[in-house]
Amino acid sequence: MVAPQIKHTEGIQLSGLKRKMSLTQNQTRELWQEFMPLRKKLVGLTAPEHYSVEVYPPNYFDQFNPSLEFEKWAAVAPGDQIIIPETCETLEIPGGLYAIFLYKGRSSEVHKMYQYILGTWLPNSTYQLDDRPHMGVMGEKYKNNDPESEEELWIPIRTK
Repeated sequence: MVAPQIKHTEGIQLSGLKRKMSLTQNQTRELWQEFMPLRKKLVGLTAPEHYSVEVYPPNYFDQFNPSLEFEKWAAVAPGDQIIIPETCETLEIPGGLYAIFLYKGRSSEVHKMYQYILGTWLPNSTYQLDDRPHMGVMGEKYKNNDPESEEELWIPIRTK
């Protein structure tokens, strides 16, 4: 596996829809099906990226349980001149360090990359998870469940 890019970001503001879900009761597909028609109504949107964001409760990964709920977002970075539909909400992502992994492959197999990141890379790095949102950033090379699809996986980290 390839080493990640380590990047410090300032805060990021996103707009979109959210749902409470768990890994065992995953509703990601339904969330995106609800969001994409709204995305087309975002007047002034210029950035092509979509953000799939997970906001986990504190200590979510300490004793992993796939039925624990977290907040999942389907969102975009709106910029300054955008008109946002009333049904969309705003998510402020605090600045900090992120390990950014490039994932190429089917979205249905991305869990293998997360297993590597959390089970192999992170324990052997000089970092630990930080309590901030995790993000999948899907740009122009993202093609849902296509083996040639590319996205960035942003994992919040801090020095051990």
